[in-house]
Amino acid sequence: MMSLMKMNEYVATQEKICEKNDYIAPRLYDEYGVNRGLRDDRGVGVLTGLTNISKIVSSKVQDGKKVPCDGELWYRGYRVENLIGSLGEDELGFEKVAYLLLMGELPNAEEQHEFERIIGGLRTLPSNFTRDVIMKAPTEDIMNSMTRSILTLASYDKNAKDTGVNNSLRQCIQLISEFPMLAVYGYNAYNHYVKNDSMFIHRPAKNLSTAENILMLLRPDKKYSKVEAKVLDTALILHMEHGGGNNSTFTTRVVTSSGSDTYSTMAAAMSSLKGPKHGGANIKVMEMMDNIREHIKDYEDKDEIEAYLSKILNKEAFDNKGLIYGMGHAVYSLSDPRERVFKDYVVKLAHEKGREKDLRLYENIEELAPELIAKQRKIFKGVSPNVDFYSGFVYDMLGIPMELYTAMFAVARIVGWSAHRIEELITNNRIMRPAYMSIMEKNPQI
Repeated sequence: MMSLMKMNEYVATQEKICEKNDYIAPRLYDEYGVNRGLRDDRGVGVLTGLTNISKIVSSKVQDGKKVPCDGELWYRGYRVENLIGSLGEDELGFEKVAYLLLMGELPNAEEQHEFERIIGGLRTLPSNFTRDVIMKAPTEDIMNSMTRSILTLASYDKNAKDTGVNNSLRQCIQLISEFPMLAVYGYNAYNHYVKNDSMFIHRPAKNLSTAENILMLLRPDKKYSKVEAKVLDTALILHMEHGGGNNSTFTTRVVTSSGSDTYSTMAAAMSSLKGPKHGGANIKVMEMMDNIREHIKDYEDKDEIEAYLSKILNKEAFDNKGLIYGMGHAVYSLSDPRERVFKDYVVKLAHEKGREKDLRLYENIEELAPELIAKQRKIFKGVSPNVDFYSGFVYDMLGIPMELYTAMFAVARIVGWSAHRIEELITNNRIMRPAYMSIMEKNPQI
């Protein structure tokens, strides 16, 4: 059997051959009118489908011209900030909004109670699943751990291959219920076997919400405050859905269109979400903020903060990529509606946790970074903080380990994926097959 060292030597030499033969000059995309990344030269996504699940608004037409506007996010005809605002001060709405996205309408009191009862009753895993599947291969990559668990759960489902709407909806609701356990237990296994820390496994509570269960499962004493639960619940609602064009949701629809089963479809969506260009953005924000804290003495000194942010933009600091993470969005320009809604809850939690000093640093960066970026990059559409700018800070204040940040995104987004899978099953019966133009040159040697 070839040694690892020899294998590494081999692929190192072959990499150069791949680079030579697989490189496609950027000018060819313009020459043939191909939209890279399914986005046109203005950064607008190529229209590939229709959906009735959610809507993103980033511009409006005024006097016949398209102009940027404050971002809007709509779930099934309701603006997301109105949905969150309609909840009581201590009311947790994850399950209610999940019902809305899945079924297409808000539940009445009886329907909501029944849905919450179903979700609570499904918060269980097959016998010995935690021991035999999750704990047998602990890893720092919780997304990989969850994906493996999702695929293994198919082995316990007698109707795993049934892609009918009824069965797929059942599977989706079951996975929504199970995701918090897959995430937290995956971390607990890693924390014990790899980090050599204490092991504890709590059973989920049927009568608690998804947000409450996450906090309870993560903490040795199972305790959490109302503010903590409310903030996490809000974060989950805001991350639940974001149109059909984001990478993982589009993956969900592509794999669904092939006729694949629910477990394989969700595993594919997970593999997309774990990419740092998609679901891992808040981790980069946290790493950047730690770096900024190391180099900024006074969190109130805007001149000092601005000088260091300029170094980051000039590729002279942090990771030398020239990016201020958490600033800007592929769709939104003037503002990200999720960040606007979330900010109020971030402030409440920061006061409860005594993290006002850190909050002030975030707020100063939020004020200074957009102007610096717009000036240096000559961006005229506007730059604003996105939801990832604050979400990592919130998870940190909640004591959620960084290894779980992207997994928390998945716990929320499984709802949106499920809604899009059901819509794809009901609406379309064609496999998605986008066209690729071949620029291959014929080889006459053979």
